[in-house]
Order: sequence, then structure tokens, then C-alpha cells
Amino acid sequence: IVTDLMDKLTHIFGQGLFNSFYPVPQQAIGVGSAFEGWSPRAQDAVYCVLVPLSPPPGHAFHLELDTAGVLPRKCCVRVELLCTCTKEQLGEDMLCFLHHSEEELRRKQDPSLLHTLCTDSYLDVDKTVHWFYRFVRVAWLLLPQSHHWRLTLQPSSHSCKFQLSKDQESFMVEVIFGVRQGDSDIFVGSQPTEAGISSTTWLETYAVAEAKFFRHISRQAPHDSWHCKCLQLLSRILMGVGFSSYALKTVVMHLVNTVPVTQQGRRDFLQRLVNTLKYLRCSLETKQLNHFVIGNERFPTEISLPSDFRAAEAPNLFQHLASNPDAHTKAMQEYVRLL
Repeated sequence: IVTDLMDKLTHIFGQGLFNSFYPVPQQAIGVGSAFEGWSPRAQDAVYCVLVPLSPPPGHAFHLELDTAGVLPRKCCVRVELLCTCTKEQLGEDMLCFLHHSEEELRRKQDPSLLHTLCTDSYLDVDKTVHWFYRFVRVAWLLLPQSHHWRLTLQPSSHSCKFQLSKDQESFMVEVIFGVRQGDSDIFVGSQPTEAGISSTTWLETYAVAEAKFFRHISRQAPHDSWHCKCLQLLSRILMGVGFSSYALKTVVMHLVNTVPVTQQGRRDFLQRLVNTLKYLRCSLETKQLNHFVIGNERFPTEISLPSDFRAAEAPNLFQHLASNPDAHTKAMQEYVRLL
């Protein structure tokens, strides 16, 4: 339902934004636990999709990544105007933003992206989300789903959240926006940032690459593979415990990437569950849990990464435990609770 809805919304966007200079939404990509197959509670699942944004005609996106090394890395998306005089000479109905007067552009053409969703030449997260919200309100009435489902928009500044309801059925959809790094499966996305951070700050996200990894494993492993059930069980138990589900997910991804396919069936579930908890304990004791995507030379080559990712030093997701003894003590206590 979510995939079909997003495909139709993207199609309506393409028609409604024709001849305008807003970002161009591409086909949505399902990410997160609901699309990876390990959502801990089906009734509470949030169906998260990432919508890649491409620059409109006459514009280009340039990513300015913070190389400080703190995850997730911060980024600004600088918007540049391109000369389109050649297209105009070929008879295309578009004036060049660089070489036509402001008065002529104002009379004959919609404003550039720099004058709508940007702040100081940078794509603004808040403005982009609010623009999408406004469009969804109108586009929803044109969708066949509107005859059977009720859409309720939820307040959010860095993503577009809405609830779909019909009779006793209800589920939540969250749309985040992303700009692709080159031709890779790594994006900078519109996830929430800490308070005080500029609305032109986007965060590097590995969600698409991780979702593709889960699909890669499911094609190879037995149909009753253990890894999703293991994650589902442990993340369900984690509710009320301070561990992040992302740490557990990282542990499971490391394990499933090294365990032979023949040992990933249902009969191996208990042993794999024990191995997952042992791996987690070892990571806690050593205060070291390597990021799964960055610095992982065993990451499947069929998933496209930026050229420097595999050779990079893997960031330590437990670095905060190494620098904070109280946090480490608390993490070990929560591990005992998890057991």
C-alpha cells in the first residue's frame, strides 16, 4: 500500500511541477525495520521511505560534507544555477537564469529554486518539508486511495509524517528526503538534528545501503533465515531498555555477513541468538562496535558506495562508552537486563 501510494504521489508531483523549478522527487525507497523485515511490533510499525530529490532544470546540487568524522556526518546542499542558453537556442521553452534580466525572468518564468526553498544558496530542510506537506494536501484528493483511506498529517519539521486509517486498520508513514552522493546508495537526508542546528543542515544516511543489504541477504539465505527473527525478538525486548536498536542491527549485520548461508536457517536460530548476545557483550567490554557500512571491506560490492568508504577507518559506534565510564557501567547493566 505504501509503495503504491508513493509511486502515485511521485507521478502527480511530476505532472504538477512541470515547468516549475522545485526539486524533482524520484521513486521512493523503503528503508528501516518495516521494509527490512524485522519491525518489532507490527501494530506500531512506521513505514519509512526515502524520497531522492534531483535538481530541477538549470540547477545543480553540490554536497558540502563535514569531514570531522562524527556520525552521522553533517552536510549542506549548495544550489548552483547553470547556464541553459543552449537549450533556449534549441527551442526549449526556458529562459537562462544567469543571462536573462531579473525583470524578464519575473514576467515569463517561475522563480528559481534559490528563491523558493533555499536559505543563503543552500537547500533548506524545513522549507522543503513544508513544501511537500502543502503538495500532499492537494495531491491526496487526486489519488484513488482517498476514496477508501483517511489521511491525517502529523506535525514534523524534518520529515513528512502522515497516518492512513480505514475501519480498524491504521498505520504511519514517514517520508524523509535525500540527496544522493554521486551515483552511490549513500544519501544526505532530512533527519532530525540536535537543537540549535541550522535548517540547511542535512545528515548523511546509510539507510538505503542497509536496506539493500537486507535484500541481498534474503536472496541468498534460506526462506526461514534467522537474522530478521533474531532482530525482531531482541528489539522487542529492548523496549524499555536503553540500548539502541541500531546497535543491535549493526551486530546482526556483522554476524550475518560472516556466517555461511548454510547456517542461517531456522534450526540454527538459538545458536545465532546466543552468538548475537556474545558479540554484543564483547563489543561492550571492549567498547568497540565498528560501523557496518563505512570501513567494511566485506560489504557486498553490488551495493554502490562512495569510493573512499571501504578503505576508510570504521567509526566506533561505542566511542561514547570509551570516553564516559558512567555510560559504560550503565550499558553493562542494561546488557544484564537484556539477558
